[in-house]
Amino acid sequence: MTGRVILVGAGPGDPELITLRGARALAAADVVVYDRLVAPALLELAPPTAERVYVGKEPGSHAWPQPAICALLVERARGGATVVRLKGGDPFVFGRGGEELLACLEVGVPCEVVPGVTSALAAPAAIGVPLTHRGVARSFAVLTASTADGAHADDAVRDLASVARAVDTLVLLMAAGKLAATCEALVAAGRPPDEPAAIVQWATTPEERAVAGPLRDLPSLAAAARIGPPATLVVGEVARFALGPSGQATRRRTSRRSSIAGPSQSSGSGRSASAGSSPGSRTSTAVIPTSTAPRSSP
Repeated sequence: MTGRVILVGAGPGDPELITLRGARALAAADVVVYDRLVAPALLELAPPTAERVYVGKEPGSHAWPQPAICALLVERARGGATVVRLKGGDPFVFGRGGEELLACLEVGVPCEVVPGVTSALAAPAAIGVPLTHRGVARSFAVLTASTADGAHADDAVRDLASVARAVDTLVLLMAAGKLAATCEALVAAGRPPDEPAAIVQWATTPEERAVAGPLRDLPSLAAAARIGPPATLVVGEVARFALGPSGQATRRRTSRRSSIAGPSQSSGSGRSASAGSSPGSRTSTAVIPTSTAPRSSP
């Protein structure tokens, strides 16, 4: 009897931001195939007997090639298992979930998609930056910064050039490792060098850190704050919400501990819950200075 595959978005880092449907899918899982940025606490929602398989991809190092991940999902489901593919953020926002869905459908394996909260929305929100704001920003676009230099740099510059001036707010995922090249490409594509921008690392987790300032200065500000992957970049007038009175602010999350209920985890047959995963079992509230917020129309 063929089982099924459920692609579940784990959310941006805080385990409490998974959807109820995603949590229910984990509770029914026979196998959990999970990524590097999944909060370890989420694995505790699966039954203790569930097999746990870590297929995380480090920047520049993919221990599990994507075809091998797809083959694993199909193999376990064909054996009758309910397989939860637990992916950071949303499976279909730069998560390669479409490839996994097609791999299942091509061989007749039932596949369900449970959307998740993408960091493209959650990371700016975590530092008080709205992607749209009345009288300030009416549109936004989400891009990847992972090809801002290297073999695909020309393609990335063309992508940025076609979008940069077309929307009010830009959100770029996987931005930390290519921040200088990305900011240079944005300025070359027509964004003002003094435009407000912010970058946030480990959004919604206790390790969250962010800096904000003019676009041209952001790489040096981020380097000084030692902000690295995973990080999300937001560019546009709305990023001024993240600025302090000085016009340049470094933010660190203040946290309170939270918990997420689930069965206790056994050692299982995959990689341990903490291996390669993002931290994340807390939430917090941040205060945004209103004196520097963009002015909106009445």
